[in-house]
Amino acid sequence: MNSSVEQNKSETRYARSANLKRILSLIVAVTIFIMIVYFLPDSFSYAAKIMTAIICFGVLLWALEPIPIGLTALIVLLLMLLFDVAESSVIFSGFASPAIYLIVGGMMLAKAVNDTSLAKRVSYMMLRKWGHTSKGLLASILVITQIQAFFIPATAVRTTLMLPISSMIIETVGAKPQSNLRKMILLGVAYGGNISGTAIMTAAIGNILTIELLNSYVNISITYFQWFFYTFPLWFILIPSMWLLLLKMFPLPKEQRTFPMIKQEMEDKIHDLGPINYRELRCLFILVLTVGLWVTEPLHGLHPSIPALIGVALMTFPGIGCASWDNVVKINYNTVLLVSVTLSMGYTLIDSGAASTISEYLSVDWVLKIIQNPVLAVIFVVVLAQLFHKMISNVSTAVVTLLPIVLSLASNANIDPLVVGFTAGLSSLYGFVLIVETMPNLLVHSTGMITQKDFLKPGLYATIITTILTIIVGLTWWRFIGLV
Repeated sequence: MNSSVEQNKSETRYARSANLKRILSLIVAVTIFIMIVYFLPDSFSYAAKIMTAIICFGVLLWALEPIPIGLTALIVLLLMLLFDVAESSVIFSGFASPAIYLIVGGMMLAKAVNDTSLAKRVSYMMLRKWGHTSKGLLASILVITQIQAFFIPATAVRTTLMLPISSMIIETVGAKPQSNLRKMILLGVAYGGNISGTAIMTAAIGNILTIELLNSYVNISITYFQWFFYTFPLWFILIPSMWLLLLKMFPLPKEQRTFPMIKQEMEDKIHDLGPINYRELRCLFILVLTVGLWVTEPLHGLHPSIPALIGVALMTFPGIGCASWDNVVKINYNTVLLVSVTLSMGYTLIDSGAASTISEYLSVDWVLKIIQNPVLAVIFVVVLAQLFHKMISNVSTAVVTLLPIVLSLASNANIDPLVVGFTAGLSSLYGFVLIVETMPNLLVHSTGMITQKDFLKPGLYATIITTILTIIVGLTWWRFIGLV
């Protein structure tokens, strides 16, 4: 009886604390909104002031999350409409963008794949082959996510697929709470998810938004193949770099470096799945066809959203598909709202004049001289994007707020906007220090098996590594192929 009373009291205290945090977060966001509107200098037009305030208001709510992210997106949309910061056609344009259909199609594809045992089978086979040692186990976790990136266009979905597998591994090997082994496995899932969007254009929402903004405002188109061509050296270097980092950060005693039980567990799992069936084969064929259409975009000219939707139609069509339509349409509409509204924010930030005004303040002589030098421009934008991402935690929001400013800055400096725009978008993908920086971090942390503190030190090193490697690739490979 006493135990039940104490539990009720504890739950009541937790609920009150959560409500207080929620109220304080909302008060802070509203206060910041009002201060920006009233204290920004007169060089900002009315629309630019309001739009800047709306963005800061939305960013705070997305970071603190006192209300669901989809509800925040809806409120931001309403604020843009009610304050009339741009034509309604501009404000609603994010919802009509082909990028949104690509994201929706990607999430539906992921649902369809998850309706079969294909993803699990591939994961179990890799872990059976290499997962019996600590080095092989970590490598498998990292590589599985990279393979999934070709076929599952959402870091959140790929991470969600990996979490049950990682939890099973933790239980099988007996990784204790706060042990190095548990931290290595979980951060392997998070960091693998973060870098998996590097070279595959459809594998990360940030990539899609970058391409959409470049195409809409500076008329630069980047195909699926071009994105891969620009970024694959960085991707190939990042995978072993994250592997080495986590092995060094979380050294294991000798008795925790081999796991013979993993092989047996994976064999049992594969046995339970049975032999590969026709549904899995049809799923694999449709995935290969979809990826093939993405890769050959220069030949047929189809926007990447069209192959994604073709894949969804084939996967759910009676008789030839591999998934149920009723299951496939159960996608996360919080994400759809978030991406649609953030894309509209990017368009409206430019249309309202806010991006131009902010870039004018940044266009001091020393910044323009840096931007006008391609080598220094890459270094400057990579570092700027990392710092910006720490302040604006959500990847989508970071991309759609930073890119318009960077593109306006490139216009002021009279340089080709491709390099700085592409670099800013790519660098915004990587977030390792704070759990709110990326969906893989947030999802891994939500398991309750790892804390924010566990992200800090390895995350700092991972940030430094990705920053340095991006700059090195920019100054070597990008110069070699003529991008810089």
